[in-house]
Amino acid sequence: MDHMSIITQVSNPKEEEIISFNQEKASQSNNSLKKQRSRSIFSTFLCCFRNYNVEPPATNTSSPPPPFVENGSPPKPPAKYLLPDMIISDHGKKCVVIDLDETLVHSSFKPISNADFIVPVEIDGTVHQVYVLKRPHVDEFLKKMGELFECVLFTASLAKYADPVADLLDQWGVFRARLFRESCVFHRGNYVKDLSRLGRELNNVIIVDNSPASYIFHPENAVPVQSWFDDINDTELLELLPFFEGLSKEDEVYGVLQNLRSR
Repeated sequence: MDHMSIITQVSNPKEEEIISFNQEKASQSNNSLKKQRSRSIFSTFLCCFRNYNVEPPATNTSSPPPPFVENGSPPKPPAKYLLPDMIISDHGKKCVVIDLDETLVHSSFKPISNADFIVPVEIDGTVHQVYVLKRPHVDEFLKKMGELFECVLFTASLAKYADPVADLLDQWGVFRARLFRESCVFHRGNYVKDLSRLGRELNNVIIVDNSPASYIFHPENAVPVQSWFDDINDTELLELLPFFEGLSKEDEVYGVLQNLRSR
């Protein structure tokens, strides 16, 4: 397994020399795409590989692969939903699905001198160090979101990386559940977070994510955020809190989120 493939993240423009294995593999298989990428359906497919460290579901991992959807609509909801029943203290709260990489943190296999966490991850018998930076104001953001909503971590990265990062990041038990790559749907080269599989009423579900491909099935439920890498002056999470305080009091999310999109 390519060690970079355990983390699903957008490419850092400051690290253009980092090219995912799948991008190289896909580009070699169809060189003519360079001339047709604006019109070809395969262009959309490869664009996602170009921007994200994405690989198709492996068949030899211990975790079950995510459902595969090649064309058409998202799959039907599963017989068993991804989330357990809502706990009593969360009754009446909306469910907020929060992404990890480039939304709350940025991680790298390259050493970072000011890393907030260093997480060892074993890959094919070798331990690699993952250096993790916390986005500014992430602690305040998580604590407040935990008061207002039923919060769920949903990442397309592998659990062997994301779970220990979440242990270090979430000191307050904000996340009621954690969902990883195997809970995504693999659709046109992307790991999509299908909100209909959660087991919550969609008119009371919000997804906070830096990647539009992650919520392509439910864009009307999304609060987009800018990808974050290392800007210490970033204030986006802090600035979102008043918006979420207001949203937590609404009867349903669609009207408010439509207004957000129109702005």
